[in-house]
Amino acid sequence: MATSRSFSALTHPLSSFTSKPSTPFRFRICATMASRIPATTTITKVAPAVIVGGGRVGRALLDMGTGQDILVRRGESVPFDFQGPILVCTRNDDLEAVLQSTPPSRWNDLVFFQNGMIEPWLESKGLSDANQVLAYFAISKLGETPIDGKTDTNPEGLTAAYGKWAPAVAERLHAGGLSCMCDEISDADLCLKSQVLGKEAFEKQMLEKLIWICSVMLVGARHGGISVGVVEKEFRSEFSSLVAELASAAANEKGLTFEEAMEDRLCAYSRAVAHFPTAVKEFKWRNGWFYSLSEKAKAQSKPDPCPLHTQWLKELKVV
Repeated sequence: MATSRSFSALTHPLSSFTSKPSTPFRFRICATMASRIPATTTITKVAPAVIVGGGRVGRALLDMGTGQDILVRRGESVPFDFQGPILVCTRNDDLEAVLQSTPPSRWNDLVFFQNGMIEPWLESKGLSDANQVLAYFAISKLGETPIDGKTDTNPEGLTAAYGKWAPAVAERLHAGGLSCMCDEISDADLCLKSQVLGKEAFEKQMLEKLIWICSVMLVGARHGGISVGVVEKEFRSEFSSLVAELASAAANEKGLTFEEAMEDRLCAYSRAVAHFPTAVKEFKWRNGWFYSLSEKAKAQSKPDPCPLHTQWLKELKVV
C-alpha cells in the first residue's frame, strides 16, 4: 500500500476547492510500492507533479510516480513554488474551484484529465490551448490497476495527450504500463512508444470520445443501466445509429471530417471496458453539448441535427 507523509506550511492566500475561507495549506508527498506497477515496466524519468484530486484517476497517477509528487485534496490549494505539471483529476463541476485555487502564473501548467466537452469552459478562461489528456483507460475501484484501452482495432492504444506537458504525461503513463499518444515529443526513447498528436488531431480524438460516452451511456441507460459490453453486443444497432447522428452533428458544428471507421473503433473500445455500467451523468459536460446544438437549431427554425438523441433524452426525462 502507498505510504504518505503530511506537511504543513503557512496559510495559503488563494481560494480552496470550497467557498469556505482559506485553510492552512496542506499537501502530501507520497511514496508508492513498486508492486503497484507491472513487473515488465521500467521506470524512467517520471517528472514530479502536483496531482489535484485523490479519486481513482488521481491515485493511479500518484502510484505511477516515484514518491516526489504532491497530492492536493479537496479543501487544499495548489502550491506556488512546486515546478512541473499540475494534473487535474477532479469532476468537471470542480474545475472552477481548482482554477481559483491555482496561482494564475501556474495556469499554463494545468493538465486536464476530464471527460466531456470542456472546450467552451477553457476558452472562457483564456485557456484554449491548455494541456489536455484523453484517458482511454478504466479504473473500476480506488486503488485498482488501470485497464489500458488497447483494442483490436487500435492495439497501440487510444489514450492521447496534448500540450507542453504531453511528454511528461506520456512518461508517467508508460511507467504505469499504459499507452499514450502525445504531442511535442522531445525524447528519442519516448518517440519509440508514442505518436505525435497535434491540436486538430487531438480535437477529433476528444470529440470521438465524447460521442462514445454520450452514445453508450444513453443507450445503456435506456435499457436499465446495462454494462457497456452488453450495449455493444445486444444493442449495437441503437448505438451505431446514435454514433452516426452525433458524429454528423459534431462534424458540421466544428467544420471537420472524422477518420473513417469510427463505429468500429468505438465498439472495439466498448469491448475493452465491457464491465463498466452505464448512466447519463454530467449532462452539462457531455450530452448537454449535443442537446445545445438541437436547441440552437430549434431557435433558428432548423431541423434537429440530433433527433434520436433528443427523443431518448426525453424518454429518460433528462430534458
